[in-house]
Amino acid sequence: MGTGSGTALTAHQLIGLLVDPGGFRGWDEPPAVDRPDPGYRASLDRARERTGLDEAVLTGVGSIDGRPVALIASEFGFLGGSIGVATAERITRAVERATAERLPLLALPVSGGTRMQEGSAAFLCMLRITAAVQAHRAAGLPYLTYLRNPTMGGVFASWGTLGQLVLAEPGARLGFLGPRVYEELRGVELPPDVQRAETLAGQGLVDAVVPPQELRELLRRTLAVLAAAPPSPPTDPTASPTPAPVRTHGHPDAWDSVLRTRRPDRPGTRELLRHTAEELVLLDAPGGRGGALVRALALLGGRPVLVVGQQRQTPEHERPFTAADLRAVRRTARLAEQLGLPLVTVVDTAGAELSAQAELDGIAVEIAHCLTTLLALRTPVLAVLLGQGSGGGALALLPADQVIAAEHAWLAPLPPEGASAIVHRDGAHAAELARAQGIGAHRLAEVGLVDEVVPELPDAAEEPTAFCARLGQAVGAALGALSAATEADRLAARAVRHRRLGDLR
Repeated sequence: MGTGSGTALTAHQLIGLLVDPGGFRGWDEPPAVDRPDPGYRASLDRARERTGLDEAVLTGVGSIDGRPVALIASEFGFLGGSIGVATAERITRAVERATAERLPLLALPVSGGTRMQEGSAAFLCMLRITAAVQAHRAAGLPYLTYLRNPTMGGVFASWGTLGQLVLAEPGARLGFLGPRVYEELRGVELPPDVQRAETLAGQGLVDAVVPPQELRELLRRTLAVLAAAPPSPPTDPTASPTPAPVRTHGHPDAWDSVLRTRRPDRPGTRELLRHTAEELVLLDAPGGRGGALVRALALLGGRPVLVVGQQRQTPEHERPFTAADLRAVRRTARLAEQLGLPLVTVVDTAGAELSAQAELDGIAVEIAHCLTTLLALRTPVLAVLLGQGSGGGALALLPADQVIAAEHAWLAPLPPEGASAIVHRDGAHAAELARAQGIGAHRLAEVGLVDEVVPELPDAAEEPTAFCARLGQAVGAALGALSAATEADRLAARAVRHRRLGDLR
């Protein structure tokens, strides 16, 4: 087993914190596995007496704000929450029952890992649990995990981290090998922050670090989004998606648009979501809150969606867009497909990180993988070009069925100053190149990227609430049209769209 002090809450206490009063009904039956080893039998007896439980896990069904959800909660006080054959059977049956009853499933592991007293038999049961979880996810059902302190070994390396959303307790030790075992095997101490929840969130491996007292509200909002029925299709469901007409009033000056998108008071992705979403679950971005990436579950126009967007950079808040951010984009896209939800990407970046570390992290490779992931996604994809669109970091989020652009938004291979440095060996010609390169939203419509330009009167920073409302209406209408089309028609139209990109209309 791994090591750790264990979570402060017992399984019963945590369930009581999450579910409606009187809203939990247990599913567990007494374990029927005989234990011939007297020492192990004595350990089990002591664990039962100490915890009042007959195994290291509780399973059942409860309700959160009236919505039923299946629960699997580990008990660290029972042999460190370790997983033996009987424990694994109880977990597997609970997952299978949740699948059969079409219930969302919430796993609350806290465990040192495999139960060493049962050896390989217990270790192999991680495959049994994982297969059941995979079947649950394949049925299109939500599987959410909340990793408590500690979650180690085989639990962390299997069903603990397979949640479509992986949440974690603050300060929780999460990892494959316990620090005591690591030191014994390697002869050196494991750095103390390597296995912390916050560190893993910074690497994009944990979606949000949430105190237990705040978990119920986050789950309530998450289940509200996932359970929302999309509005009725506004068009014939056999029809192909038809882009909204591009607005054709006068084109802004491209360099003026660049300057406007750099205003520190211009609304970014977070502000757009807060103004437009009827329900919103903001997830931690790699690097923690305030980073370069925003990920969220949201109700937009009454429709449940997943959102992944770039949070704009300002001189006061530099937010380099990293390889870890791009990996999180791909994870969010795959999650949208698993849940059958549309994906909305929001582009607003001064560019991807430029550094030796970024090269070593494979940032260019991650951009390429983002492109292929979004192009192959089977669910609807809508891109919003909100402001700055510089370089490969912007391009990575633009493969979509439709693109909506703010009137002053722009897209360029480099910021105009960088382009000027290449062409003229100085930055003095930035305005000239911005106008010559066709980077503005209306010019992007002419070459097939943008389907609708949303006006700014005169720009988003001057009227943030009204602008966000207009953009939100456009997003809702586009999502309705895309969701009304059959998957085959939508994917065929996507292929034609990208084949023609760059040609003047």
